[in-house]
Amino acid sequence: MPLTRLFFCDPPGNISPQALKNFGNDVTELHYISLHDQEPIHLDIHKPLFDDIIRRNLDLNHKRGPQLQGIITSEKDSDAVDEVCSLYDWKSYYYFYHGWAAMDWFRGYDKSFLIVPPEQRQITHSFISPNRIIGGRRDHRILLMYHMLKNRINRAHISFPKICPVENVPAAIIAKKWKNLYPNIMDTFEQASLPWNMPGETGHPMHSCWLSLFDQCAESLVYVSTETVYFGRRHHITEKTFKPICLQMPWILVAPAGSLEYMRGYGFHTFGDVWNESYDEETNDILRMEKIGKLIQDLDSASTAELQQIHRHVQSAVAHNFRHFYGVDFTNTLWQEFNIMLEQLRTDHREFHDKWHHQLARDVVKW
Repeated sequence: MPLTRLFFCDPPGNISPQALKNFGNDVTELHYISLHDQEPIHLDIHKPLFDDIIRRNLDLNHKRGPQLQGIITSEKDSDAVDEVCSLYDWKSYYYFYHGWAAMDWFRGYDKSFLIVPPEQRQITHSFISPNRIIGGRRDHRILLMYHMLKNRINRAHISFPKICPVENVPAAIIAKKWKNLYPNIMDTFEQASLPWNMPGETGHPMHSCWLSLFDQCAESLVYVSTETVYFGRRHHITEKTFKPICLQMPWILVAPAGSLEYMRGYGFHTFGDVWNESYDEETNDILRMEKIGKLIQDLDSASTAELQQIHRHVQSAVAHNFRHFYGVDFTNTLWQEFNIMLEQLRTDHREFHDKWHHQLARDVVKW
């Protein structure tokens, strides 16, 4: 848009003010937009970055202040977005960044021979659940692992580090946060034989932008996707949820309440006709995790024959999701959504621009 500065972080994901870049630096410009479309918003973490955006725009409109100021995010119906917009007087704009990222990162796998066709799979494991970062804002994985340990899950492919590879903090120490809720949680982790690695897996490598663990997925019924965010009211789904779709597997989402409904809104099918998906409706984060723990415990206690039978029952939904992702329908939905966002930006820009010209004309007349 004309007369508008665009701010973004380079490299993506870096939230330091030193990583903040922008197009446009003329004092005659009127507006600015912050492109914060990859990472979820955590105001206590991102406040220095956002404060620097404000500082860098003090000269707008000959120091009279911006006319239009906004933030583009990839999270919807979010208390975090509402909070930051209230604090900085920003208007929010949304599009599904991670849908676009997944289509880029996972393109071509539908034409490869890496993924065992579902009809050829022999299911021997209840689920697969890769976990790498377990500290900081992803300590909901500690709660998930606690329930898996407590429920003695033993037929699943699970990776889980003993020490968070990013924060370098042991899992048992991270678990201390939840001791008042679960008094035995630290003991449970201290007694567990961590780290857990899947066959052929060394350490806990970063696998965000490609698919992996093909053999383990081929023998697992479900992919338990532990999303980047879990707590609070927000919709922020990443490539982690698209991995089982591309691997032709059903999925259970360890994510904020309503995440299954959010994915259904983009045309994907979930699996409520095969197992209980009421956990998605539970807004109490702790109770939702307990319901997820009970669900995966039930799957883990099923016999091999029962797992194979369930595998057959989910194939219609799995096939639909695979076609939907690699076909044109999902792409068209994303394009439509993106264009709606751009049109809203253009509408808001025209509104403020017209007001500015009207005020300028009145000032000229007075002069």
